[in-house]
Amino acid sequence: MGSVQIVTSVVAAVITVVAVALAVRAVRRMLAVIRAGQPDPTRFGDKSTRLKRMLAETLGHTRMLKWSVVGAAHWFVMVAFIVLSLLVLEAYFEVVDPHAGLPIIGGWAVYGFATELIGVFGLAGILVLIGIRLANRPTRPQGRSRFTGSTMWQGYFVEWVIVAVLICGFLIRGFKAATGHMEWPTWAAPVSHALGDVLPASEAALSIVAAIKIVVSMTWLITIATNLTMGVAWHRFAAFFNIFFKRDPGRPAGSGLGGLKPMTSGGKLLDFEEADPEKDQFGIASVEQFTWKGLLDFTTCTECGRCQSQCPAWNTGKPLSPKLLVLSLRDHAYAKAPYLLAGDDHANVDALALAEAQRPLIGGAEEGGVIDPDVLWSCTTCGACVEQCPVDIEHVDHIVDMRRYQVLIESSFPSEAGVMLRNLENKGNPWGAPPNTREDWTKALDFEIKRADGEVEFEYLYWVGCAAAFEDRAKKTARAVATLLHEAGVDFAILGEGETCTGDPARRIGNEFVFQMLAQQNVETLTEAKVTKIVASCPHCFNTLANEYPQLGLKNVQVVHHTQLLADLVAGGKLTPVQPLDGTVTYHDPCYLGRHNRVFTPPREVLANASASGVTEMPRNQERSFCCGAGGARMWMEERIGKRINVERVEEALATGASTIAVGCPFCHTMINDGVTGKGANEQVEVVDVATVLLRSVKADA
Repeated sequence: MGSVQIVTSVVAAVITVVAVALAVRAVRRMLAVIRAGQPDPTRFGDKSTRLKRMLAETLGHTRMLKWSVVGAAHWFVMVAFIVLSLLVLEAYFEVVDPHAGLPIIGGWAVYGFATELIGVFGLAGILVLIGIRLANRPTRPQGRSRFTGSTMWQGYFVEWVIVAVLICGFLIRGFKAATGHMEWPTWAAPVSHALGDVLPASEAALSIVAAIKIVVSMTWLITIATNLTMGVAWHRFAAFFNIFFKRDPGRPAGSGLGGLKPMTSGGKLLDFEEADPEKDQFGIASVEQFTWKGLLDFTTCTECGRCQSQCPAWNTGKPLSPKLLVLSLRDHAYAKAPYLLAGDDHANVDALALAEAQRPLIGGAEEGGVIDPDVLWSCTTCGACVEQCPVDIEHVDHIVDMRRYQVLIESSFPSEAGVMLRNLENKGNPWGAPPNTREDWTKALDFEIKRADGEVEFEYLYWVGCAAAFEDRAKKTARAVATLLHEAGVDFAILGEGETCTGDPARRIGNEFVFQMLAQQNVETLTEAKVTKIVASCPHCFNTLANEYPQLGLKNVQVVHHTQLLADLVAGGKLTPVQPLDGTVTYHDPCYLGRHNRVFTPPREVLANASASGVTEMPRNQERSFCCGAGGARMWMEERIGKRINVERVEEALATGASTIAVGCPFCHTMINDGVTGKGANEQVEVVDVATVLLRSVKADA
C-alpha cells in the first residue's frame, strides 16, 4: 500500500463512519416521527398482493411509465442507483489496492457488461431528468411549473451527485484499463476501455478517484441524514414501504381512489352512536392525529409535482396544490417532532418546536395555520393527484379527514354549503325538493315502471339519484335511460319515494354523521327490496353504492353505471342505433366514473355506435381527464378564486370543434352546460348525456 492509498483509505474510513452514524440517527428519528401517528391495522392484510403490487410499481415502474420519457429515464436512474451501491462498495477495495475489485462477482465479464450498460443508460437518464427539471423550472415564463414550491437545490444536488458518481465509476475503470488491471475484455466494457486509451497509467489517480467517489456518496448520505424532509432523496427508501402499505393494493390504479377511508379513532372504526367528542377523534385536528401511514405519505413525497400539474384547482389559480399541502404537513410534522417525542415533559423542548406545536392545523396567515382554509376547500376530490402520484400518496383521504374535523367539531366550512347539508338532513336531497316529488320525472313516460317494494321481482334496480329526480336537465337523462332499458326489455324497477340521497356530498364535505344517517337508511331500504343489481346514472351515486355502502353492510350487490349497461345492450343487439348522430362528439370523462372507477371504454363504445364520426378526444381525457369542478361538494360552494374550473374544461371541449359534448354525470352536465352558456356557445354546441345520444340514434323521434 503506497502513501496515496493510505491517505485515501483514511479519508474514506472517516467520512464513512460519520455518514453511517448520522444516517442511523436519521432513520431512528424518522421512524419515531412516523410511529407518532395513529394506528391503522388495515394496512397489513393480503401481504402477497401488497408485495406483487409493490414490485410491479417499483421495479416495473408501472405508474412512472405513464409519463413515458420521464418514466423510462427514471427507471434507468433507479437501476443505476441500486447498482451504484455495488460500485461504491467496490471503491472501498480500490482506495486500498488499485488492483482490487469486488470479491467473487467482480471478475465476471457478465457483471462488467451489465454495470457498463447500466452506467451508460443511467448517465443518459439522469441527464434527461436534469434537462426536464431545467425546462420546467418555476421561474419559466410559460406558466405554472409542476416544480413550483419544490426545494430545487435538493433536486439538483441529488441529480448531480448521481452524475458525479457515475462519471467517477467510468474514470476508475478507465484508469484500470490504462494500467492494465481491467478484469473484463473490451466487449464487456467498451466505454471503459476507450477511456483507458486516453488516460494515463496512474494507480495513484485510480485510488484518488475512488476516494472522491466515496466522498461524494457519503456527502450525499450526510446531507440527507441532516435533512429529514428531503423527500427527493428519502423516497428512494421510503417509497417501497409506502407502496406496500397502500390502502387497497388490489385496485388497478391509485389506492386512495373510489371509496373514502372511513372515520377511525385510535385505529378503530368510529361508531357515532357511542362516540364521545371529548375522548374520540373526529377527523384530523393536529398532525399527530394522522395515521402512521399518513405520516409515511408525507415523508415519502418526492416533490416531483405530477399531482400539482394535474390538479384542476392549481391549474385554475386556486391556492391548492396537492404537493404543497403534503409538503406543508411534512415540514410541520418534523418541526413539531421534538414536542411530540418528548412525551409529557416539554421542559427541554426547544422554542421552535414549542412554537410549531401551537400552530393550528387549519388556519389563515394571521393565525399561523399550517393549511389555509382556502386550500382545504378548493379540493374537488377528483383524484387526479392520487392517480398521478408515483409513490401512492393518498391526498384525498387526508384532505377529507381534515374537513371532517372542521365540519363536525368546529362547524367551520363555506357558508353556502350549509344550505345543502340542512336540505340533506331535512329533505333527503341537496336541492331541498319535497321528497314526494321524487317520482315526477316518470310522468312524461308512456310506459309504467315497477316500484321495488320487496314483493315485486325485477333484475335491475334503477338508482335514479337526486339530480335526475329533481333537476330539469338531469330528468331528461333519467327518462332517456328508462326508455332505453324499456326498449331493450330489461326488467327494472325504481324505489321512487323510498330512495334518498346516497350521502356523497355530505361525506366529501366532511359531514360523516349525515352521510351515515342517509347511507344506513338506504342500505336498509335496498336490503328490504331484495336488490341484487343496481344501475346508477350518477357516478357519485355509483361510486358510493359500489365502494362505500359495503362498509355499512350492503353485501352481494352488483353496481354498474348506465353507460356500462347500455354498452352491453348495444353489443348484445338489444339496442340497435339506426340513425347516427350528425356532427362530431367529444366526451368528458366524469372523475368519479373514469378516474375513480376506471370506466373509460363503455361510454365511448356507446358514442362510437351512436354517432357518425365517433369520438373526438380532448387533450386531457380518460385517467387524465380535467374535472368539471363539481366534486367534493364543490357543486354547492361558490368558486371565488381564480378561473372557474368548468370554464377551463369547456374551452378545451370547444377547441375540439365538436358540435356535441357528451357527459355521463348530472353534475358534469350542469357544470359543462353552465360553462358553455358562460362562453356564449349555446348555438355552437349542445351538452347531453351519453344516454340521450344513444336514444336519439335508436329512436329517431326521441
